[in-house]
Order: sequence, then structure tokens, then C-alpha cells
Amino acid sequence: MSIEAPISKFTKTNFKIYIVVCIVAAIWLGYDGYYNKEFKEKHTGPDGRPNSTLAFNQKAPPFLIGGAVLLGVYLLALRNKKLVADESELILSPAGRICRKETIPYDSIEKIDKTHFDSKGYFIITYKDKGGNEVSRKISNKSYDNLAAILDYLVAKIT
Repeated sequence: MSIEAPISKFTKTNFKIYIVVCIVAAIWLGYDGYYNKEFKEKHTGPDGRPNSTLAFNQKAPPFLIGGAVLLGVYLLALRNKKLVADESELILSPAGRICRKETIPYDSIEKIDKTHFDSKGYFIITYKDKGGNEVSRKISNKSYDNLAAILDYLVAKIT
């Protein structure tokens, strides 16, 4: 039996908000930079050259649209990321990394610090990696949903 914790709705919602902000800012700046005659007159010098504000409003929209597209692609890449507590190991596919999966065998876990789980929503796993180094990994409910079930399963497996 394995328990899964998918990427949190908090993370997905934040990416959607950033995408909307980029699109709205691109529309607003593009309108002011190209179509708003009053804005163009106010920010054009006596020699007919645009000042820095007008130049920014004319050049920024493509970059903002590009940023929104990149955020959308990253959001699509994150949709399958999850934390899996399997029979013998914990499999992390972190929200911040697209390609790299990390596996933590239960026998290498030394301790689980869950003192802040109820109040702040995270716990810390301390384990030995393949090189014998002690590594601490913070797992937060802002990154994954269903962490309470994962934490209960981990505690049951290592005790």
C-alpha cells in the first residue's frame, strides 16, 4: 500500500495568480503604451521622443506574456509531482524541481521532527544519504496536500 500527496492547491493557485497578473499587466501597459493618447502625450518629450515610462510600457508587454506562458508551462510540468510513501521508501518529486526524484529508504531515516506540523504545517525528516552524510529535508503543506496521512504512515514505518 502506498500513500500519495500531490502538489498542493496553494502552489497551483499561486501559479495561476501569477499568470493572471502577468496577462493583466501586459494588457494594461500595452494599452497605455500604444492606445491611450493622453498617456502618450504626457510621456512624450518636446522633441517627440518617448520618455522612459512610455518606452517601458511599449516594450514590457511581450516579456510579460512570455513570462505568463513560461509560468503556464511550469504549472503543467508540476501537475504530476507528488510525494509517495511506498512500502520501503519515501519518494519525493519536489515542487521546485522538474526532473529530479529523490528516494529516502525508511531504514535510513534517523528522526522525524513534527513539532511544528500542527501549528505551521511542516515536518522535518533527518536521514543519512548514500554518502553517509546527515541530511534534513523540510516537507511543508504549502508544497503538498495530504501530508497528515504521509506523516502518520512514516511514523508507523520507522517505529
